[in-house]
Amino acid sequence: MSHNPLLTPINELVDYSAIQASHVVPAIDQLLAQAKTAVEQVQDSEGHSWETLVDPLEDAVAPLWRAWTIVGHLNSVVNTPELRDAYNSRLPHVTEFSTWLGLNAKLFAKYQALRASDDYTQLSKARQRVVDLALRDFRLSGVELEGAQRERYAELSEQQAAASQRFSENVLDSIDGWHLLIPFEDSSRVAGIPADVLQAAATAAKAAGHEQSYLLTLKMPCYLPVMQYAQDRFLRETLYRAYATIASDQAEDLSKDNSKVIEELLSLRAEEAQLLGYQHFAELRLETRMAESAEQVVSFLHDLAKRSKAFAQQDLTELKAFAHTHLQLDELMPWDVPYAAERLREQRYDYSEDEIKQYFTEPTVLKGLFTVTQRLFGLSFQAISAPGWHADVQAYEVYNSTQQLKGYLYIDLYARTGKQGGAWVNSERERRLTADGVDVPVVYLVCNFSAPQGDTPALLTHDDVITLFHESGHALHALVSEVDEPAVSAFRAVEWDAIELPSQFMENFCWEWSVIQELSSHVATGQPLPRELFDKLLAAKNFQSGMMMVRQLEFALFDMLIHQANAGLSIAEVLHTLSQVRDQVAVIHPPAWHRFPHAFSHLFAGGYGAGYYSYKWAEVLSADAYAAFEEASSTHDRNTLHADTGRRFLKEVLAVGGTRSAAESFEAFRGRSPQVDALLRHSGFVTTESSL
Repeated sequence: MSHNPLLTPINELVDYSAIQASHVVPAIDQLLAQAKTAVEQVQDSEGHSWETLVDPLEDAVAPLWRAWTIVGHLNSVVNTPELRDAYNSRLPHVTEFSTWLGLNAKLFAKYQALRASDDYTQLSKARQRVVDLALRDFRLSGVELEGAQRERYAELSEQQAAASQRFSENVLDSIDGWHLLIPFEDSSRVAGIPADVLQAAATAAKAAGHEQSYLLTLKMPCYLPVMQYAQDRFLRETLYRAYATIASDQAEDLSKDNSKVIEELLSLRAEEAQLLGYQHFAELRLETRMAESAEQVVSFLHDLAKRSKAFAQQDLTELKAFAHTHLQLDELMPWDVPYAAERLREQRYDYSEDEIKQYFTEPTVLKGLFTVTQRLFGLSFQAISAPGWHADVQAYEVYNSTQQLKGYLYIDLYARTGKQGGAWVNSERERRLTADGVDVPVVYLVCNFSAPQGDTPALLTHDDVITLFHESGHALHALVSEVDEPAVSAFRAVEWDAIELPSQFMENFCWEWSVIQELSSHVATGQPLPRELFDKLLAAKNFQSGMMMVRQLEFALFDMLIHQANAGLSIAEVLHTLSQVRDQVAVIHPPAWHRFPHAFSHLFAGGYGAGYYSYKWAEVLSADAYAAFEEASSTHDRNTLHADTGRRFLKEVLAVGGTRSAAESFEAFRGRSPQVDALLRHSGFVTTESSL
């Protein structure tokens, strides 16, 4: 075989376009063998210094983790049967190696010896934290287990990895496998749906061999506009039912039902926690979080629910009254909610999301995002012609204010078949200082926006713009790192319930007039968003924010409660728990056949199990951090693009990664511990003095 791109030296960029499914098995097998041999040399070597233990260990495993990250990424963004088979064939082997590493008693003993030695006191604070976190992670990986328990732990790790992958595949296949074909002559059925969405649906139908038809799917660029704009109530119900039953016992294709996978994962997680001496999986997970206990998290979520439920109830009451009076809907069904909400928004604020969307062309939004990061953090983005995994991918070099290369960013924005839904950021390579210089980060930013149609650029909703800014915050967290040790980089060491701080922080700038002027350019005229339209958008910022708040609290409480069981749960118990949570905090109750958990990939395939509360926890941090920019702007022309404050945020929060606790980083920036006031104010709720 010719050169295998997955074996590219770690200090070089990978040619993603050259990677074939056939490269995966030989590359991963070779890297696994090399890594195991190298680790064994480290564990059997003399001494326990940084130079004989930590550096060689990073050298040993970095090429493997980098290649496996790439394979997992490609499996998410350009999924094919061949790539899936290759990924699944190596998943048990990689999981086995990872588990073996975590259970390696010889390495654990070396780290303990280093921690107890005089050498430790001579290390930098960052390196001391590397050692401390390694010892914690060894314990959480079962290194102190023995005999049958040790063997069982290894089995649990492999089974969890396989089950999460099955969950993810079932969701992807269920979404990709569903479509609704509507002939042009039935155009009355698609009345109200925006023209660009219908054009994309017609293009999709033609590509699938169906002329003179619209092909509707469950992917967000199609699903959401149908739910918001389709006048045909039965069409909305059809798509709602399909989306609400993805990968479940209520779907048309029962072969993708995730019921058993959910039961298996909850059982495996509960058993893992018990093996390691924890009451339940939530307690185990919180060992690596800012939050101190499951009880504290639940109390935090209930407190937010208490502050916001009345606002949510008021939102729903208004929506029902409007639907009854103006839409002749005697009963507001769940599939009517997005449609009625959009009509109410149009009436109350005199604009539609489709009208706003015409001003947010993807090239202008991206250019505006880069302008914001330049003003706040002194960064510049230069497009380069590095080969990506798909024609849609654009690569950039990222430079700081002194023209130092900080990293590489690959952006993949459009929805397509074979690509997981949602938006996320991943890091293939963290910053690392080596004898040869600095290896800079390589970061992926992935979204699922509507693709351009012909010569017309992609049009983004304002929510899409917010999503892009959100993900840019994650990307910046990795890209601007000044951390020389990968083990305490942002994505490896920042507490999970603080990892959303930079991303949610960046969202705030999407509501600033000075920023909107940079982001907007009408698709036909090139004019920026008019001030009058912006004022309407801003007035509607907290439109139904109560309903949105309690929905997120519903997800977070459900997650926390199902992971506090000290044994697995049946799918009936899972659904009953969700129903109980809704009784406590929700204002909208879906039909009995709704199967939201079956496609909740964050929990069962995305690492957020017992961690979904992190979004709200970090939102307190991010709102309070942004308040520092608001305070600075009060004496600087009301412009929150305040460079001095931005540089301070970069220095104290973004650049330090996980070299210290998130609480220390926040307090270094803000000068105090976080307070909930700003979040309540930004959400349009009554504020009261309170601290986290």
